[in-house]
Amino acid sequence: MDEPLPYRYIVIEGPLGVGKAALCEKLAERLEAQIVHDETENPFLRDFYAGRPGAAFQAQLFFLLNRYKQQQELKQGDLFRRVTICDYLFVKDRIFAYLNLSDSELLVYEKLYGVLAEEVLKPDLVIYLQASTKVLLKRLQAQRRRDLPEVTSEYIQQVNQAYNYYFFHYGDSPLLVINTSEVDLAGSSADLDALLEQVRHMRAGTQYYVPLGGRGDPAAEVGL
Repeated sequence: MDEPLPYRYIVIEGPLGVGKAALCEKLAERLEAQIVHDETENPFLRDFYAGRPGAAFQAQLFFLLNRYKQQQELKQGDLFRRVTICDYLFVKDRIFAYLNLSDSELLVYEKLYGVLAEEVLKPDLVIYLQASTKVLLKRLQAQRRRDLPEVTSEYIQQVNQAYNYYFFHYGDSPLLVINTSEVDLAGSSADLDALLEQVRHMRAGTQYYVPLGGRGDPAAEVGL
């Protein structure tokens, strides 16, 4: 029997196309954990990608309120009796807001976000999945939804840079940073086993980890 994890609430994050949802599914299956997926059905998303004025603000508020509602339901559930794996961090909404909204829209957004964020639980552990923009674009092309316009390479580059900047300064919980450019964690049992072993030995601060399928040293720990 596997040694139990020292964390009950784990969040997996990363930019578009990095493979958060797939890894969540595999980890939840292995750990018999409950899984929380981000709500992706947003009625304003198509207009946002098409560049319609005002659509970015509508899409952002829709995501923010739906994520808040989902987090409140999670807070009231059996979070402390069962491992829970979530494929988004609530603050991700703010990352996209600063990319997509105008200054006047951000003023309104920040007032609402500030109130809601105080009521959201912080995770015990965050796993941040990295990949190069070239790899993200390739993965997105393979899984692109036909009902939405194609996301531009410039936008993915901006998203990737924003995520890297945010998590370089992150310190709200233990953080495991994994470069997935050369490996599919969800598609390899050996890599999944190694990841779980890495999580079991995580301590406070930030740890950088290169999966067995990648290149370089297996792990390197740094202090923040």
